[in-house]
Amino acid sequence: MSAELAFNRSVDVVYGVAEAVAPGVRRIVANNPSPYTFLGTNTYVVGSGSVAVIDPGPADEAHLAAIVEALRGERVTHILITHSHRDHCDGALPLQAMLGGEIVAYGPTGTTRGVSTPDLDDAFVDGAFKPDRPVEDGDTVKADGFALDVLHMPGHAPDHLCFALVGKRTVFTGDHVMGWNTTVIAPPEGNMADFLASLEKLAQRNDKIFLPGHGGHIQTPQRVVRAYIMHRRWREQSILSCVDNGVGTIPRIVAKLYGGLDADLKQAAALSVLAHLEYLIARDLVVAEGAHDRLSAFFVRAASEPSS
Repeated sequence: MSAELAFNRSVDVVYGVAEAVAPGVRRIVANNPSPYTFLGTNTYVVGSGSVAVIDPGPADEAHLAAIVEALRGERVTHILITHSHRDHCDGALPLQAMLGGEIVAYGPTGTTRGVSTPDLDDAFVDGAFKPDRPVEDGDTVKADGFALDVLHMPGHAPDHLCFALVGKRTVFTGDHVMGWNTTVIAPPEGNMADFLASLEKLAQRNDKIFLPGHGGHIQTPQRVVRAYIMHRRWREQSILSCVDNGVGTIPRIVAKLYGGLDADLKQAAALSVLAHLEYLIARDLVVAEGAHDRLSAFFVRAASEPSS
């Protein structure tokens, strides 16, 4: 089993320009590139005449103006949010004020939101975000010319939704599956067990194309989902092997497994390692000394050791 995934990072974008990326779908990329957003957040427009906007992106004046210009003469019926991370949802209220449309998202989850890294927390998650219309798995959002099935896919975020364009075998995957990099699972916002279960659910579908929240489209959806699952299983075994060999703290695991990773992404790697360790703890394979956080020491549970 290999940890390597074939990523497509050779994507060309022109910021602020609406580009057709699938039948009935246009993409406008926000100019908010970073180690976490790649070239920027993808905003999608679905339909013609009466349209839905998926993930209006950050509250960036130039990006919002580009959306408004692209939709001149058309009516926005819905603004759909894949999840309430700021690079996807902060533009929702300003865009609604300009163009109207009902804001649709999963809504409050009743769970702890945010990440265990204070300097990322407020910049990462809008814990106060509430849609006009909460939706859940199995719902459908429709208007003249389009219908989108709602797929609840928690893991990267507890409120994460994907939207399947009915009759087109096209899924807007947000940050659940991307072609340019693996998805960050950052506890408590992220949950590895939920993420893997959501991937298995997505693997059972027969989709033709994925349109992710960052980067280019994915033309081999099931193969990429299976590669994601295999990668996570490989990573879990690598982490378990580290702990079993006395490499039992997250900084040491990151140094061993992600030694060549860009420094800007090592914080994300540490959070994903924590997510894997929490999943191992939940299955009584690993124990932690004290709280489950990035300063804990972790040990493989002895066969005779009782679970908590």
